Amino acid sequence: MAETKENVRKQFLEKRDWISADLIEISSKQIRRNLGKVEQYRKAHVVGCYHSTGSEVRTHEIMQEVLSHGKVLALPRVEGDSLVFCEVKKFEDLEKGEFGIMEPKQYCQAVQKFDLIIVPAVAMTKDGHRLGYGMGFYDRFLADKKIPVVALAYSKSIAKSIPYDQNDVKVSIIVTEDGIIHSDVA
Repeated sequence: MAETKENVRKQFLEKRDWISADLIEISSKQIRRNLGKVEQYRKAHVVGCYHSTGSEVRTHEIMQEVLSHGKVLALPRVEGDSLVFCEVKKFEDLEKGEFGIMEPKQYCQAVQKFDLIIVPAVAMTKDGHRLGYGMGFYDRFLADKKIPVVALAYSKSIAKSIPYDQNDVKVSIIVTEDGIIHSDVA
């Protein structure tokens, strides 16, 4: 019997939640260093990102790096069943959103064009299939975008296979603490 997305998500989240805070910090720093080797990231002027929470790969230093290099940082805000990415110029532009995740305040301007978007992932396959949190926000947002999508993940979050639907958007690059994986997404 094929595993459901919910079962696989639960297994990977439980595994990830057992990672110690120290190992999360060490791995996140290495993932940030590896992200710096990705040409599309280095060349990007407008970078979409997410504000990490819980046991996710830490993004605070990545966001700080984007801002300190004079690039445009856009973070998602939940509006209904959609994500709207808005420019964040400083961390004071953030507030706790509907799901307890820091997101741009209402006065932040929406960003329409991106050079690259960094997305969270619960589990990934090397060919770019991404298992998120099950709400479909990123898949809906990315459905019509033709830009590089980078997923940050711990190497233990890479699976041989995961269940997916035709609406699930594949990522083009996966960055782990062990290296960079380019999927087959054109």
